[in-house]
Amino acid sequence: MGEGKATAIDRANQRNALIASFLGWTLDAFDFFILVMVLDAVAKTFGRTRPEIALALTASLAMRPVGAFLFGIMADRYGRRLPLMLDLIFYSIIEVLSGLAPNYTTFMILRLLFGIGMGGEWGVGASLAMEAVAPKWRGVLSGLLQEGYALGYLLAAIAYVTVFPHFGWRVMFFMGGLPALLSLFVRARVKESDAWREHKMTDWGSYRRAIGANWRLFLYLVLLMAMMNLISHGTQDMYPTFLQQQRQFSPQQTASITIVSMVGAIAGGILFGLFSDRSGRRRAMATAALCGVLLVPLWVFAPSTALIVAGAFLMQFMVQGAWGVIPAHINELSPGPLRGFFPGFAYQLGVLLASSITYVEALLGEHFTYAQAMGILAAGMLFIAAIVIALGPEAKGVSFRKA
Repeated sequence: MGEGKATAIDRANQRNALIASFLGWTLDAFDFFILVMVLDAVAKTFGRTRPEIALALTASLAMRPVGAFLFGIMADRYGRRLPLMLDLIFYSIIEVLSGLAPNYTTFMILRLLFGIGMGGEWGVGASLAMEAVAPKWRGVLSGLLQEGYALGYLLAAIAYVTVFPHFGWRVMFFMGGLPALLSLFVRARVKESDAWREHKMTDWGSYRRAIGANWRLFLYLVLLMAMMNLISHGTQDMYPTFLQQQRQFSPQQTASITIVSMVGAIAGGILFGLFSDRSGRRRAMATAALCGVLLVPLWVFAPSTALIVAGAFLMQFMVQGAWGVIPAHINELSPGPLRGFFPGFAYQLGVLLASSITYVEALLGEHFTYAQAMGILAAGMLFIAAIVIALGPEAKGVSFRKA
């Protein structure tokens, strides 16, 4: 009976860790994609061009490594729970303040600060969740966790349809304060990771040496995450602008197509995550990326609305199918004592390297067409990503525990 009770407690801990990490990433993405949806409205309010406001997206992406560095080191030293709670509260406050920004300069500063909070959440949350779940379920649960990002985008699109027409863009940012409430759930229901307790380093010298001993792996992970962020932000951030500016869809139609694409993203992340549990992480990710290359014509050049909707669904099914494997894949590759810092910081340095993609697409889209700019860039990035994935290492199913 005691053993059965312990198993039930373990299952509850696994479930709560996954819920906290999933919702944290969902709300983080929701806060980021609010600006994607209201970009034109913010530009009009501040009297700025569309590329200038798109630069705020780039600013947030560029600051994410700072958050990953700070919160990741805290997670390895003090556990996963406390940094996660502090991060949730921090980026919630910044998001609300963004809705109060009186001018463009203040708004840009706040989006830089938001990037710090956004960068801190993923690494801490992913390590907490992946250390809690059973190895045999890591792939599919990794897909579920990562698609919190797609769900956040979907929720931002729904808010754009239901809230924005009546209350404007500032209230959209006020809604971004919701993650602060999630910190209460983390405090009350989420237990600290046993894997962290076993690998915890109190000696900073040993910690630094562990980082130095794994620098080649770290550089590979940075390259991998740069490519992953190029295909993600390159196919998502400016897509609503493409739909409205080039295809002349209304804001409501744009939001509806975005919602459909994010349903595809969630399905792809989970199914490719399951595929990776059976066939390997690299095979699943490379397959998804190569299928994405083939879908580019349908995604941006389709002649009819029905085909554009199908292209949006299938492209995000493949892009986020590859992404769904990432939490399991890079946590499995990361050394135990560095799992709070290593995956998250590599991820966010990859974001930094890829952060200009939104601005580049916006700039090219003003000179050529958004279809041409996004289509050519997406095809090239997806193909290169498949090569980087295929040539890298894999540690599917490795134990996170010492015993």
